[in-house]
Amino acid sequence: MKIFDAHTHLNDDPFAGKIDYYLQRAAALDVKEMAIIGSNAQFNQSALTLAQQYRQLHAVVGWHPEFAAAYNQLAEQELIQQLQLPEVIAIGEIGLDYHWPQNPAAPVQQRVFAQQLDLAQQYRLPVNIHTRDAFADTYAVLQAHYPHFGVIMHSFNGPLEWLEKFLDLGCYISYSGVVSFKNAPEVRLAAQHTPAERLLVETDAPYLTPEPYRGQQNEPAFTHFVAAAVAKCRHESLEQIAALTWKNTHEVYRLNEKD
Repeated sequence: MKIFDAHTHLNDDPFAGKIDYYLQRAAALDVKEMAIIGSNAQFNQSALTLAQQYRQLHAVVGWHPEFAAAYNQLAEQELIQQLQLPEVIAIGEIGLDYHWPQNPAAPVQQRVFAQQLDLAQQYRLPVNIHTRDAFADTYAVLQAHYPHFGVIMHSFNGPLEWLEKFLDLGCYISYSGVVSFKNAPEVRLAAQHTPAERLLVETDAPYLTPEPYRGQQNEPAFTHFVAAAVAKCRHESLEQIAALTWKNTHEVYRLNEKD
């Protein structure tokens, strides 16, 4: 069995200096491949460094809405250079986050989101989307600037209404540890209704730790438990979910073309 963590932050501070340890723990739970997600200049570079060091790791680079105010012409030029490197498989995580009042104003976030979607179209890359308290505006910006090389809704936690809207756009839907939370029946319902060919699993480590380890630091190995939670709510086997999400993640990130 092989599991793909479609969205993880192994480049974040809790994992520094312990990459081999966490990769061994992941392999022991059948997590064989990972997309390492950037969010600003520092984390984009660290994602790239890991992808250059480890064959099973792939870099996703972009500017998270939290850092949208710092996305200027110089940052865009650096991002464009990174997008042309063989280790980079997608742009992300990009999108909108209206949850925190200290985040940049909505118009700034929307502009930076749209600019990066346009880059994805130009450089024929998929995108990894972050949306928090911003489904309507995320949907509107995606409609207007939809890149036609793959869109992943990362850690999806919306109701069926929004699931259908993003599926109709052509998006893949990725589920994190939230799908295992007892207080998240809406997420499990969405996972049940996501078509098999659009389903992905992720950890978003070191965040959103799944049961039975909720409350502890998350890590890529725990994609195993995310996949198990998805399998349970869909009345399928873990092996089935592992196989289909492995296939889907390779397809959306276009890794089959790189092999």
